[in-house]
Amino acid sequence: MSNHKEVLWNVLENLRNEHFKNFQWFLKQNDIIEGFSAIAEARLERADRQDTVDLMVQKYGCRDTVEITITILEKIGRNDLAQCLSRQKDLKTRDAVLLKWEYNKKKAELEETRTQIKMKIQERQTKIWEIKDSAELSKKSANRQIQDNEQVFTLLLESVKRILADLNNATKEKQEATQKQAEGFIQELEKEISELTERSTEVEQLSHIEDHHEFLQSCSLLKAAPPTKNWTDVSIAPPSYGRFVGTAVNQLKGELSKETEKLLAKAKLNRVQQFAVDVTLDPDSANPYLVLSDDAKQVYFGDEKLNLPDKPERFDPTINVLGKQSISSGRFYYEVQVGGNTSWDLGVVRESINRKGSITAKPENGYWTICLRNGDKYRASAVQLRVKHPPEKVGVFVDYNSGSVSFYDVDSAELLHCFSHCSFNGKLYPFFSPSLHRGGNRTPLTISSVNYTD
Repeated sequence: MSNHKEVLWNVLENLRNEHFKNFQWFLKQNDIIEGFSAIAEARLERADRQDTVDLMVQKYGCRDTVEITITILEKIGRNDLAQCLSRQKDLKTRDAVLLKWEYNKKKAELEETRTQIKMKIQERQTKIWEIKDSAELSKKSANRQIQDNEQVFTLLLESVKRILADLNNATKEKQEATQKQAEGFIQELEKEISELTERSTEVEQLSHIEDHHEFLQSCSLLKAAPPTKNWTDVSIAPPSYGRFVGTAVNQLKGELSKETEKLLAKAKLNRVQQFAVDVTLDPDSANPYLVLSDDAKQVYFGDEKLNLPDKPERFDPTINVLGKQSISSGRFYYEVQVGGNTSWDLGVVRESINRKGSITAKPENGYWTICLRNGDKYRASAVQLRVKHPPEKVGVFVDYNSGSVSFYDVDSAELLHCFSHCSFNGKLYPFFSPSLHRGGNRTPLTISSVNYTD
């Protein structure tokens, strides 16, 4: 009996809630099968599936409960479950069928469990790879930092040694100058002593002459006394070397600060360069006056308008072209050779920008760019940029997730400008404009390979 009840309970377990409510509703009706009365509504009101099986078995017995169950299952449209119970009239055979059905059900459940376990294993294996990758990146970052540290402190030691040598040389020169001054005074004094000694000897000899006439005649012949220097206020003051030390320390501080900034800037640029992307130009976006190289790495303004289809994505009349590659997450870096030009624009733009008619390049319009005009005027939107040296190569770095676009002078690693707190909203594309032929502006803009050292 327990086995029958378990089978019936398993069948009801396969009913959705709405089907189960319908099943109970039929149990409340008289003559579901002729001669069988209904189960009281009050008893079924809070009965779950197990309670329902118990009430049916108590009311109708095991065999009749099976028949009633088959009938109701057919009425509620669950013929699949009804057929499982009614394949064989013999209860023993019916039990075997139900056992097989239960077996298949459990086997399917186990297969699902096995699949879930495999998925969890795969998820954890993937997480292990992610952690290993993060650890490897951390190791590489630490190695780069160690190299940066060694460069900075090697520079520190070299600067200290060089400035110390200069300081010592300056001190020695000061001391040598003092020594030379002292030797000069000594020579003067020795010369005066020699002259005074000679004078003293002459006077001494003269003092021994007894003859008045000879004495007076000799006095008239005595040479005038040689001039002598007043040495009362003459002295050799001990030289002060403290000023040299202070000057040297200040020089050391200045050089270290300057060189450290350079090294750190180059290290920062090197870390940015690891996100380099192989950018190529998109001919479908190029203004008809622009000429692209076969490898789509160079662009310049041509003398004649090309016969090109007027596509929606093509710039006209503005002299612009986009890169094919886009970014909508993560980081993105590329470099462009700009040397030799007097006018150009570089940066990134939204995919949705207007490409026809007059364009104002500013972030509100989806443009994050910098430009050169008249050979020496650099701007980022309406902001005038202070550029120490005209860059030969410009690096463009996008950190999409943090909302920033940075521009670098690649050779000096100087940060030219950074747009921060940007709202990108969609794909971004590299942007290029070689501008018109004005003031010798004929050198192509060239997308160059990135020299990244890991």
